[in-house]
Amino acid sequence: MELLRGKQGKAYWRGLEELADTPQFDEVLQREFPRGAAEWLDPISRRNFLKLMGASLALAGVTACTRQADEYILPYTNAPVGLLPGVPAYYATAMPLGGLTTGLLAKSVMSRPIKLEGNPKHPASLGATDLLAQASILTFYDPERSQVVFNGSNQSTWANFVTNIGPQMEQIKAVSGTGLAFLTEATSSPTFAALMERLLVDVPNATWYQYEPLARDNAFRASELAFGQQVLPKYDFTKADVVLSLDADFLNGGVAWVRYAHDYATRRRIWEGDLSRLYVIEATPSATGTMADHRITARPSEVEAMARAIAQQLGVNVPQASGLTLTEKQEKAVAGLVSDLQAKRGSSIVIAGDEQPPAVHMLAFAINEALGNVGSTVEYIETPLVQPSHNFEGIKALSDAMGSGAVQMLVIIGPNPVFTAPADLDFGAKLAQVPFSVHMGLYRDETGQAVTWHIPETHFLETWSDGRAYDGTTTIMQPLIAPLFNARSPIELLSVLRGVELPSIDLIRTQWGVPANDRFNTFWQTTLNEGLVADSEAEPVNVTLDLGSLPPAPTLDAGSFEVVFRPDPALYDGRFANNGWLQEVPKPLTKITWDNPALVSPRTAVALLNIPVGDVANLKPEDYEKLSGANGRMLDITYGGRVLRVPLWVTPGHPDNTITLYVGSGHTAMGVIANGTGFNTYSIRTSDAPWFGPATVTATAEQYRLVSTQMHHSMEGRAIVRIGTLDRYRENPEFVKDLAEFNENLKKSLFTGEWEYNGHAWGMTIDLNTCTGCNACLVACQAENNIPIVGKSEVAVGREMHWIRIDRYYGGTLEDPMMYFQPMACVHCEKAPCELVCPVAATVHSHEGINSMIYNRCVGTKYCSNNCPYKVRRFNFLQYVDETTPSFKLMRNPEVTVRSRGVMEKCTYCQQRISTVGQAAKVENRPIAANEIKTACQQVCPTGAIVFGDINNPEDTVTAIKELPLNYAVLGELNVVPRTTYLGRLMNFNPEIGGDIGITYFIEQHHGQGDEHSNDHGENSE
Repeated sequence: MELLRGKQGKAYWRGLEELADTPQFDEVLQREFPRGAAEWLDPISRRNFLKLMGASLALAGVTACTRQADEYILPYTNAPVGLLPGVPAYYATAMPLGGLTTGLLAKSVMSRPIKLEGNPKHPASLGATDLLAQASILTFYDPERSQVVFNGSNQSTWANFVTNIGPQMEQIKAVSGTGLAFLTEATSSPTFAALMERLLVDVPNATWYQYEPLARDNAFRASELAFGQQVLPKYDFTKADVVLSLDADFLNGGVAWVRYAHDYATRRRIWEGDLSRLYVIEATPSATGTMADHRITARPSEVEAMARAIAQQLGVNVPQASGLTLTEKQEKAVAGLVSDLQAKRGSSIVIAGDEQPPAVHMLAFAINEALGNVGSTVEYIETPLVQPSHNFEGIKALSDAMGSGAVQMLVIIGPNPVFTAPADLDFGAKLAQVPFSVHMGLYRDETGQAVTWHIPETHFLETWSDGRAYDGTTTIMQPLIAPLFNARSPIELLSVLRGVELPSIDLIRTQWGVPANDRFNTFWQTTLNEGLVADSEAEPVNVTLDLGSLPPAPTLDAGSFEVVFRPDPALYDGRFANNGWLQEVPKPLTKITWDNPALVSPRTAVALLNIPVGDVANLKPEDYEKLSGANGRMLDITYGGRVLRVPLWVTPGHPDNTITLYVGSGHTAMGVIANGTGFNTYSIRTSDAPWFGPATVTATAEQYRLVSTQMHHSMEGRAIVRIGTLDRYRENPEFVKDLAEFNENLKKSLFTGEWEYNGHAWGMTIDLNTCTGCNACLVACQAENNIPIVGKSEVAVGREMHWIRIDRYYGGTLEDPMMYFQPMACVHCEKAPCELVCPVAATVHSHEGINSMIYNRCVGTKYCSNNCPYKVRRFNFLQYVDETTPSFKLMRNPEVTVRSRGVMEKCTYCQQRISTVGQAAKVENRPIAANEIKTACQQVCPTGAIVFGDINNPEDTVTAIKELPLNYAVLGELNVVPRTTYLGRLMNFNPEIGGDIGITYFIEQHHGQGDEHSNDHGENSE
């Protein structure tokens, strides 16, 4: 692409606006602070206040001109036994999602949970978590959770429900359960299964359905066809030299992705051994695709055709698809990956995505067997789920039964089918025909408002339960607090339906062996302390592959549009839509917040909107401006006979004639955060094609405002991310040093002296080889440091408060770019420019190297942010923190100051954690141990990309990493000496295929000066 290789272009770029390099973009870069932020809404502006007070330095002793939160203190008359104020306790539990559990450690302060971490002993987490687990603490304290029982539209009580359900169940039992149906989420809970089994004995004619909008029906159907039984593949990425993903986002979604990301990352650290190589064939650009050495773009229907071609070349005789035409680049890539797989027999993995049809999964089974991977990198286990069903067939059967009048009583435990059920089933209308219905859920949502009785459901942090992980490991989940609201657990509801009202603890203990003998007590205490039942992991099963039931090969239609439905990267299936943290998380690839637009390729956008540009492969700067202006144009998408109007977002790397829709947004009855936010893509999803299918698309003249953070806090065109090939690394391990704009050894500085760090010196490294852009660190930081959300309108003017951002960069062409992530927070410069300009010493330097904020000194001049080259400081333009909602007060971390309006804030390296460990070490009269302190972002990271520690301690891991040749400082040429440094990313290209890292030419543009300084650091491996 000519633009990217000449002096008018960018070596790597964050969005179409930057490629266009318009005057409007220059204005955004030069406008350091959002418009309208200079003046307060108060009668006297902040700047006028400074004038009235006189010299700024005189204000150093003033506690700012901000309104501080009211504080109230009351002593304990008699403190609870074992409760020490300020000393947190940790409890092992687990989070259920999609029927499976992930082990957690919950931090409790004064008997209230405030933070969740991964359980290091649990195989599904290994001490890390994802953004959903981190944000679940906000869901727990959500004041809009269902709080009372409803009978129709009237508030009622649990006692009234128990009184009314008794006679109803007696009538049902009299006819052996005829007319009774249960609809639950997928589950792996032994206790839930046992109670349901006993209940079905009482009502043998009743029917139990399970429904998950993101169910793994395709994988289960494939195992039934291929092996004659439902089994799940389990992968060992630590042993895989070559990995092929067939539309599987295993690094940021699906079963066990936290564990799989951890294992995959162990093979991407060159200093620990040889690098693995990742091939990804996918439609929607994903986190896994960004990590690929070779990413092959394909429409969703083409993935099966490619899988058949790959299988055939590897010796698996299967019918081939018709209508598939590969480009020259695709043919070259397929040939190269086939050769690579053949060379790595027994040490490779082929994994299929849950959204792909059963045939793709069967082909993956066959390829793994043909390569000798089964028993090495792949093994099969019995599914941990209880009575796994085909969800879409089940929900359709239930819908048909309701429509025919066969269902007289329906009990829904968990799902929200009125919102999530396929649109062709018209579930809401048929639910209205059921005479008696019960719904249990966290929210009185669309389904909760359509039933006879709605029962508030307990959050997993406030009830006893149990469940299994992806590998069968079982956890007994313990509550950290009594239910905040008048809620009950699913197992308590099942118990009441059987006519016996028991608390969840009794039901769990009964399931696991109620006799209070020493042996059971030892088991009970050990299981709760460890967070898992010892030796409960599922054993591998022997299976025999039979491709006789492989579905027929498809016939492709290259000219038609295809719509593909995908889980929302932040909201999952929509159950987290009322979580403000997740709504405000920028999506990994688009950086969209508070919305779910339709993703389209640049070429598709040009065709749909008739944009007058030239060849998409060779656009001019003015063409990029036209293309970026397409974002937000409304499309009418017709799928399955239903129409959805939704805005488009131009997405580089997306296949042509394909549209991606994320599910989970567009609620109408969940809460103020969820209602009206985004677009309900479930409204056109069908039961016969829930993942992808043909569609017609037309553009409208309507424009919609989308908010993306991708151009916020830009550092312009400098060498921020540094990437090279494995071959180049072998030739010159320190090649990243050559990519600096200027000589980094220049030590000119405005500082007159040097700081001495005779004690601790805290520092951090971030490995670009293993960062998947999953946003777990962003949400963990938000939970740890009491960071508020600001809302869509505030994000639109650049006022988001996240202390850490995940920058996404493209390199190469619009149609087939390389994609890179780079987390960026305060880098704690040893020669920090922000400290020089603060007139009141609100930002100061510690003798341990931390750039600290003293909030009660800050008067909001914003000079520090203006002088920060990394653009990592955040200002409270308004009072964003909710000080009135009681439950939110319980949620906040008491170790971190809650900032108020008019105060600057930023990353502190989790100073509270440093202080806690330091104080404990002092009390115990010992030094702080190596790697003893973990920041919130480090602790949550599934891949271990973030490492923190004492760089003065040679035993700390961070010290060794900073000595690696790949280590570099972003903007190191400025001589601000950042304590956070990065490891350059290496691409392990297949020599048969070659590759372009996208950085073929580097140019720095000094906006507003008219000068250009270029430096050629290109690299193109062919």
